[in-house]
This record gives sequence, structure tokens and C-alpha cells, in this order.
Amino acid sequence: MENNKIAVGLDIGTTKIVAMIGRKNEYDKIEVLGIGKAKSLGVKRGVVNNITQTIQSIQQAVDEAESVSGQSIENVVVGIAGQHIRSLHHSDYITRDNADEVIEDDDIDNLVNQVHKLVMLPGEEIIHVLPQEFKVDSQPDIKEPIGMYGGRLEANFHVVVGQVSSIRNIGRCVKSAGLSLSDITLEPLASASAVLSQEEKEAGVALIDIGGGTTDLAIFKDGIIRHTAVIPFGGNVITEDIKEGCSIIEKQAELLKIKFGSAWPGENKETEIVSIPGLRGREPKEITLKNLSKIIHARVQEIIEHVYLEIKNYGHETQKGKLIAGIVLTGGGSQLKHLRQLVEYITGMDTRIGYPNEHLAGGSDDVLSSPSYATAVGLLMEGLDKFTKEEAIEVLNTVAPETTTEEVTEEIIEEEKVTQRKEYKAKPKGKSFLEKFTERFKEFLDNAE
Repeated sequence: MENNKIAVGLDIGTTKIVAMIGRKNEYDKIEVLGIGKAKSLGVKRGVVNNITQTIQSIQQAVDEAESVSGQSIENVVVGIAGQHIRSLHHSDYITRDNADEVIEDDDIDNLVNQVHKLVMLPGEEIIHVLPQEFKVDSQPDIKEPIGMYGGRLEANFHVVVGQVSSIRNIGRCVKSAGLSLSDITLEPLASASAVLSQEEKEAGVALIDIGGGTTDLAIFKDGIIRHTAVIPFGGNVITEDIKEGCSIIEKQAELLKIKFGSAWPGENKETEIVSIPGLRGREPKEITLKNLSKIIHARVQEIIEHVYLEIKNYGHETQKGKLIAGIVLTGGGSQLKHLRQLVEYITGMDTRIGYPNEHLAGGSDDVLSSPSYATAVGLLMEGLDKFTKEEAIEVLNTVAPETTTEEVTEEIIEEEKVTQRKEYKAKPKGKSFLEKFTERFKEFLDNAE
């Protein structure tokens, strides 16, 4: 396999920055060639608040990934999250000039571009426009309008909006670290492609990605993304509470949470005590595990209730919006003991922990299938899918003009159309816009120099 089919996912998180290099093997699975991670110091709640530190952390992660894999990194796919992300629903329509011709990709592009002209609040920009169902001449609930006849094409859209300045800051950091941005994606969507199966997306599922600074939510039903939200707190607030509640330093609080923490206070007996060394010759502190899990329980409950409120807002209690596959938990915060039981208890929905190993090649390092790498794996997949699409378009462009008379070409074109349609289905448009967006972005950064 040629080297140029290598992609890099860069997950700029609140606790860690991960650079993951990989390629697809002959079985279409992802082979991770190298991974680098650095402590993230300049990011708070998913938003960059110190450019210099973030650049250093990105460089550190990238250097590590490069030395492990022996590859040099130029282009990266970056995830975006943070409390400035919001999503809204919007319906729009176009009237086609010629109703006697079938609906094509261009018509859908026109409709999506029209949604991009929506007036946002000052300082906001549309990141994704994801079509839900289409309506052709008042025939509702159409998943795939391409190839149908009709004069009026209408659609419901899920529109994801973010703050321009936050998006630009991420771009600035990536560029200053000597990299170029090949794509930018919403993190909950990346995590979803890494840990959810197509059946779950069809049946209806809520993905909850509990990171260090934010908890991301993505809801799928009938294979389509229906709702996204970013809740501005995650694992860090739990550590913060332990630090305050037990009067210990952050490093100790984090270790306590990972080693002894539990989201279910009933589990621990009063007699279970852990002793923590005091600072600079002070007396050691004794903390009961029951108290520790009470602190954790209170905060985790708050996070889950916030997320559950979003799930309710989406309308999971209606017949149409029922999430049959329940909840999938991922991200570093999902590794907290007894969290799954607590989520099931609060929401009454089936819950499992999502590991990003479904798309990884056999024999991959176990570390990679940890839920804390879900976003990085998803971003890497995003980068590799881009190659597949570009190849499909290249085949169309090179084969079509020369051998138009031959049936072979017809077959290839048909096949390509089918795969493109499948891709379109699995991953609603908005990509074309993202490419334009990335271009605009690069221009902006060049001018800012």
C-alpha cells in the first residue's frame, strides 16, 4: 500500500492532545502506525485559551507520533468541540427549473448551500449542515431523493453552529505547529463513527462521550444524525470536586478517581480507607472510599441528568423517536467504575461502554481500543474516508471521457454512482461545504500572517 494513503487524526482535548497516524489495510480495516500524546495545557472546556501552550502540546504529540511511525506528518483532520457549539433544526426548499428532469446531486448541493446562507448570531459560523428527510412535491419522508422526478425539493436539516473565533484559534494552533488542516469535524460525530455500529444508528442510539472538559452527545435514529450537543463539563469537574472535598492536590485527586473512584456509593463500606501522603512532611490524610464515591456520585449524576435532558429534548419518549439501542458511553470518563449501572438507573435505558476497536485491524495494540481514544480513531477514519471519496471521483473523471462508447465505462460509472450514493446516505452532504470551509479557513490564516 502506498504511503500517500496515510491520514492523521488530531484530537485537541482538554486533558490530552492525541495525534494518530494510520492507513487502511487490504481488509479495509484501520492499521494504526503510530500514536503520540501530550498533556493539554492550553485548552479549557474544549476551547483553546492559551495558543502558545496548545501549539507546544500539538508539536509534542505530533513529534512522538512521527518517531513511533517513522512517517512525517503534514495534513491533519481536527475535531472541534466546546461549549460554543450549538445545533438547530431548519427546513428549507428549492423550486427546480425543470421538473421533467430527475433530481441530482447538484439539486441537493443547491439546497444545502441555501441553508448556509442562514443568518447566524454575530460571531457564529455554520460547521455542518446535515440533511434529515426530504420531501418531493409534498411526498414526505424520503431518505434518498436522487433519481426521482419533482419540481419542489424540500428537506429538514440538522445545522451545527460554532463560534468563528474558537474555530479560527484551533486553525491558528494547527498552522503554527507547522501542519496543514485537511478537514475539521464535530467531535461527537467522529466518536460516533468510531464506536457505533450501523445497526445501532438505525435502531436509535445516544452516544455520550465523556471527555475531560466537555461531555458530547450525538443521537442517531434511522441511520441519520438527529441531535448533537456539547455540555460544558466532563471528568475534570469530578477531579476538582474530589480536590476540594478532600483538601488534596489535583494530581492525587485524579489518581484517587481512577484507582478507587466509583459512581455508586452503596458499593463501599465505611471501613475502606485510603491514606494519602501529606505535602512536605505533613501528616498523611485518610479518606474513606464511601466519601469519595459520594462526591463522585453527586457530580456524575449532575452530568448524566444534563445529558438526559438533551435526550428528552430530542423527543426519545415519542413513538417515532424511540432509541431502541439505548445509550453508548465512550471517552475517558466512561471508564469510571459502576458508571454504566448509574446511567441505566437514571435514564432507564440500556447502556454499554463503546470501544473504538470495531474498525481497527486485528492485532492492534490494546491501548488503542480504550474509550479515551474514540475521538482520535474517528478523526483518523474521517481522514481515510476522504481518500476513498477522492479516488472515486478520480476514477469517474479519468475513465468517463475516454471510453464513453464501451459498456465497461457505463458499469464503472454506475458502480461509482452507487457507492457515492451509499456514501451520501451514510454521511450526509455538508462535506463539500466543509471542504470550502477549510479552504476559506486556510485563506483567512494566510492573510492573518
